[in-house]
Amino acid sequence: MIGAVREMMGGLEGRVRGMVARAIVRLVDDARQAQELQIELLADESQDAVERFQNYGLTSVPHAGAEALVVFAGGLRSHGVVLAVEDRRYRLTGLQDGEVALFDDLGNVVKLGREAISVTAVTKLTVEAPAIEVSCDTADVSADRVTITSDNVQLGGAGGAAVARVGDSIDLDTRKIVSGSAKVKAA
Repeated sequence: MIGAVREMMGGLEGRVRGMVARAIVRLVDDARQAQELQIELLADESQDAVERFQNYGLTSVPHAGAEALVVFAGGLRSHGVVLAVEDRRYRLTGLQDGEVALFDDLGNVVKLGREAISVTAVTKLTVEAPAIEVSCDTADVSADRVTITSDNVQLGGAGGAAVARVGDSIDLDTRKIVSGSAKVKAA
């Protein structure tokens, strides 16, 4: 009887020990509803199509070689779930207590910092929306070139008078724009 109990406890102990494991990501299949990873657990243990749980609203495709934390329900290695993936090769460091950031391996960063929210784009930052509204006390724009493409530019508020552009003809006696565009107005 004691031998049977020890055998049962030994099997249970092995299953408990095998419930959580570290793994290395080898391949990623991001085409499915739940992302699937091929992972390497031990030197001789590899698993395909292991689902990766991600937080709602956030997603990523990890590089091969990233590290993963895998949970096996009931200690059965037949159905694992990846709960977290870390890639210390690209981890953003130097944040202050309480700061939060999104980042990638190229250096693109969205940081919710103590002093400011900052966006760092390595090549280009694109914002697409039907309308954009910015309210602030001051706005500083620093660029080598600024291009505004619009059929209706309102400076200082809506409903102002037309503003002459370089090259527009102006009647100096009446101070009216004779030829040119009415696209730009200033209040």
